[in-house]
Amino acid sequence: MTRDITPIDLSGISTYSIKDRPSKVSSTDFARVWQKGGSFNDFLGRLPKILAADDLRAVVTAIVKAYANGKHVVWGMGGHVIKTGLNPIIIDLMRRGVITAVAMNGSCIVHDLEVALVGKTSEEVSAVLGEGRFGMAEETCSFLCGAIETAEKKSLGLGAAVGQAICEAGLPKADLSILAEGARLNIPVTVHVALGTDIIHMHPGFDPAAAGHASHLDFRIFSALVADLEGGVYVNAGSAVILPEVFLKAVSVVRNLGHKLKNFSTANLDFIRHYRPMTNVVNRPTAEGGHGYNLTGHHEIMIPLIAAGVIEAIEK
Repeated sequence: MTRDITPIDLSGISTYSIKDRPSKVSSTDFARVWQKGGSFNDFLGRLPKILAADDLRAVVTAIVKAYANGKHVVWGMGGHVIKTGLNPIIIDLMRRGVITAVAMNGSCIVHDLEVALVGKTSEEVSAVLGEGRFGMAEETCSFLCGAIETAEKKSLGLGAAVGQAICEAGLPKADLSILAEGARLNIPVTVHVALGTDIIHMHPGFDPAAAGHASHLDFRIFSALVADLEGGVYVNAGSAVILPEVFLKAVSVVRNLGHKLKNFSTANLDFIRHYRPMTNVVNRPTAEGGHGYNLTGHHEIMIPLIAAGVIEAIEK
């Protein structure tokens, strides 16, 4: 069956003046061209006041405000932050008193230790997996298993135990260890493991009960930090699953116990937009107040940019 269709007549369309229409983009928000010899603050100020550029400045501002008001800036991170060479940036912010606590997933203690031990980390998995040699570095696993044993004996959290062990061993590159810096500065570094995810879990000397006990203590320490996060900032850098889940549970715990946690900022930094960080870090915890930001980009570029912006502001 066919029918004739008369094209719609557009002559009756109503219009309005563009001068009266609300617009999301204005030329006043455009980028300003770079001038040779400018400062880093000039660079930030010349970025467009649009989308991620505005969010980048907002994250810097939130961290600076927390620092100025003596509030927590808790830095959550996955191993990729270490593998992109950013330990010196994190350590510097710890020494300046900007980062007041660090939360890590289990891979971080592997990479952080290896940097402290031999100044290098991150093996080529595809080259050794076929032979079953992936993750079998003796020194890495033995050292961490010893630290876990110490954590059990001394009732320490996993982060504190590994940090203290690196300091006491006098490892050659200990000055590049975030865990060791936490121990030196008495800044909490908590480690949150999922059993079966890290190379030390394959080692015959690994004690899963001791590791679980130490990591659960770190969860309680982390929750105490979240309980005092009002007016502060939580950053999730490079953890797609573990830390977003840990953070959400900590938020629920502290609110259940009656702690005020509404007006604070969160930021997720990663090179891919993942579901859990967006939901469990950026959106859900700040739904009743505060602000959540997501910055998509490479850690090795984004984190130094944020750090530089913070340092420029606090050093004025």
